Amino acid sequence: SCSYQRFVNCYRCFYKLQPQLTRSIYDQFISQLQASIKEEIQEVKNEGNLEGLFSSLDKIVEAAKDQEEPAWRPSGIPEEDVRSAMVPYLLKHRSYLRRVLREKEEENRKVAESVLMGRDKIAELQQLIQARKQAWQ
Repeated sequence: SCSYQRFVNCYRCFYKLQPQLTRSIYDQFISQLQASIKEEIQEVKNEGNLEGLFSSLDKIVEAAKDQEEPAWRPSGIPEEDVRSAMVPYLLKHRSYLRRVLREKEEENRKVAESVLMGRDKIAELQQLIQARKQAWQ
């Protein structure tokens, strides 16, 4: 195999002296390396509770089978991902703010009308007071 040839090239002097032993060392090295990798993978699976996460992911996939709309997936372009998530929220918030603004403007218009009516009433009362004062004198 290609990897064995690379191993032989690294230990050429040793291979020339004892080729059988070199092959045995290579086989043992590879088997120990594979066992070590499998052990590391199992440790990662145990530490991260990957089995449980994969089973919950399977449940989510199973539950989503009946949905007509495809699930959201990141596009890989952060600006587009943020835009797709934020624009609907911001549009909804903008319409809410516009509604509140219209309500406040209507409330302010009513208050301004009542203030003007109050001023008119005060002006009328001042004229009435002035007329009675002159009549009294």
